[in-house]
Amino acid sequence: MKKSILAAALFVSAISSVPAFASEIAPSVDKQTCEKAVYPKSALMNEETGTVVLSILVGPDGAVVDSKVEKSSGSKALDKATQKIYSSCKFKPGAKDGKPQQAWTKLEYVWSLS
Repeated sequence: MKKSILAAALFVSAISSVPAFASEIAPSVDKQTCEKAVYPKSALMNEETGTVVLSILVGPDGAVVDSKVEKSSGSKALDKATQKIYSSCKFKPGAKDGKPQQAWTKLEYVWSLS
């Protein structure tokens, strides 16, 4: 049975970009720098779908320092693929009092088949 991938993702949705203080700015992703999403073969064969919520630690240079799954899609393959996509992205770093700083941000990625 052949399935087409209508939307591998509803790309990047910032979940918590609201800073704790007015002088703080949360990191934001530059979508154009991210690796293209590739549906994992095992997830495709098993018709797995879902939404992954990641916490991403962005360094002052805009590079990803760390990431962790906050909410799993229910598929380890989709969770790992999402981490791979975002680890390749460049971000506009967070800032405090106008100075770039390391900060966490949350993003979600939706995997769907049709």
